[in-house]
Amino acid sequence: MRFDEAYSGNVFIKSHGNYDESDVVIYGMPMDWTVSFRPGSRFGPAKIREVSLGLEEYSPYLDRHLEQVKYFDAGDIPLPFGNPQRSIDMIEEYVGTLLEAGKFPLGIGGEHLVSWPIFKAFKKKYDDFVVIHIDAHADLREEYEGEPLSHSTPIRKACELLGPENVYSFGIRSGMQEEFEFAKTSGMHMSKFEVAEPLKEILPTLAGRNVYVTIDIDVLDPAHAPGTGTAEAGGITSKELLEAIMLIAKSEVNVIGADLVEVAPVYDHSEQTAIAASKFIREMLLGWTK
Repeated sequence: MRFDEAYSGNVFIKSHGNYDESDVVIYGMPMDWTVSFRPGSRFGPAKIREVSLGLEEYSPYLDRHLEQVKYFDAGDIPLPFGNPQRSIDMIEEYVGTLLEAGKFPLGIGGEHLVSWPIFKAFKKKYDDFVVIHIDAHADLREEYEGEPLSHSTPIRKACELLGPENVYSFGIRSGMQEEFEFAKTSGMHMSKFEVAEPLKEILPTLAGRNVYVTIDIDVLDPAHAPGTGTAEAGGITSKELLEAIMLIAKSEVNVIGADLVEVAPVYDHSEQTAIAASKFIREMLLGWTK
């Protein structure tokens, strides 16, 4: 995959045409090889790009315009269908190259396992960073039906890689009893059900620290995001997730990268899930990159 050539398909709205002059690189990870319920998130990156063309380029939340951020849409990593390990290796290598070039990586999934190789790539560059994880699911399993490479495992892997005290989960409302017990006893932070209110308490304690943010679209209630593989009733609204993004943007943490995952367009013919995701990415671009 080339880093310096513009993607030939749809690109995220206002994507800058020059890789070298861009500070941020958007890249897709079209993978759903390990999902435990409904596949289809490999089509998420393309759909999010497509519907982004309906966005306004100005954010009234942040009083910023997309012209103020130089970002390059590199397209999708050409992941080998059905091969989780090779796909993970390719993502880690790709993100490592972006970090070496001084870019801010902004990934679009794909299932949530794609965040695991990103964590590994960041660990090679940053000795100390925190993961903020916004999701309906704990993702703290060690394996799923005997398979350690699963979209239900990336946050457990993050705890093992970074130390559980450097992992902060928000919005969690689903998981095995053992996952919630692990969260209680390991030293990680887990806020059940809510996102914005606990973030208001936690963010000041992370002031000055490097932070990577991973957002699973299923943190939203299915009424707001039906287009996802493992929908879970009882979630937050789009407005509440926007508030959380604004809280991070206006905090004193140093966001070093981010991803948004698990948009599965086939389950949402209205496209409201992808439309919401594209707006969240706009705010992440404007609020989290300098």
